[in-house]
Amino acid sequence: MNTIELTVNKRSVQRAIEPRTSLADMMRDTLDLTGTHLGCEHGVCGACTILVDGVPTRSCITFATSCNGAAVTTIEGLDDDEIATELRAAFTREHALQCGYCTPGMLVSARDLVLRLPEADDKAIRVGMSGNLCRCTGYVGIVRAVKAVIEARRARDIVSEPNAGRTVLGPAGSGHKSCTVSQKLAPAAAIVTETAAIAPLVIPDFTPSTVMEQNFTVAHPPAKVFALFDDIAAVASCLPGAALTGTPRPERVEGAIRVKIGPISANFNGAARVERNDASLAGRIIGIGNDQRSRSTTQGEIRYRLLPEHDGTATRVELAIGYSLTGMLAQVGRSGLVRDLAARLVAEFAGNLDRRLSGDTTSAPSTAADLNGISLLFGLLRARAARLLRRISGRGDAT
Repeated sequence: MNTIELTVNKRSVQRAIEPRTSLADMMRDTLDLTGTHLGCEHGVCGACTILVDGVPTRSCITFATSCNGAAVTTIEGLDDDEIATELRAAFTREHALQCGYCTPGMLVSARDLVLRLPEADDKAIRVGMSGNLCRCTGYVGIVRAVKAVIEARRARDIVSEPNAGRTVLGPAGSGHKSCTVSQKLAPAAAIVTETAAIAPLVIPDFTPSTVMEQNFTVAHPPAKVFALFDDIAAVASCLPGAALTGTPRPERVEGAIRVKIGPISANFNGAARVERNDASLAGRIIGIGNDQRSRSTTQGEIRYRLLPEHDGTATRVELAIGYSLTGMLAQVGRSGLVRDLAARLVAEFAGNLDRRLSGDTTSAPSTAADLNGISLLFGLLRARAARLLRRISGRGDAT
């Protein structure tokens, strides 16, 4: 057991605790301050956020012993706080809470933003609150509430506090300790814009979480199709929603692709590398991209193989499309949606490729690949009906 001393909500506290005890568990189990909520217990959801030496801290992943001598403020300690009082009223007014489980952590993080931001900026508020997750509200009311408090305080000539009084870098709870001049807190870096480059210098290999197969046939010999596949710009011009943003090289192709699923649109900026096997008329394209608006990341891999048909006068293009998707779009990127979108992309790509091979260079698409919501619903219903018929007929379920 270790004995530590803390100032918790302006009261001196001394307790003997085990070294492995988290700060959240100490607040809840030892001090009965149950306003600090535990959600993921991995430092992701933000429900456990409290102030340690005035800095918002994930208390579920902070050892209590590492905060020895620090000043800790939980949501209970903000009862009479001016900013927290204004935020509570704004949260009620803007319907920024429902079940309320995330609200204590939200209020602590929001209070820090009200202190630091010089003006009410939607994007800065969303970035600042991005570490606090809510499964109820949709965040719109939360942003409005924080924005309203900032606007009201700035209208009363209450200026922001740069870095909210922070003067040192280091782990949460270390603010009460001395530091060298080199540790002084530097000015905050500017927020990365949506058009900034986000792709890594090296395009990594990966194992796709989902793989699907598609194929199509074009009325041109394999050698001609394979030669066109070596023209990266020409291939990109055949893909709906795709655009190159730099000079393409096989080892690195920079670009973007825009997709639209009903009311949801995403613009993935990133890079890819291209591999070819002349002997087998096969190749691979592997890439990574980010959508800044939804903070979603995708990795994708397309393997292709060209097979002769009709005595070599036509080509069957076999595709294996693999991907992994993380972030907000992963919640709507179910296999049925993605398969429908992929089928439409491949169909349009095949038609554009055939026209390009025939010498027509005026029909390249420029708009986003669009997945209509109504047609998607009918597509999913057809797929489920087909699976049901297979079960009834005893042929098994589709993979």
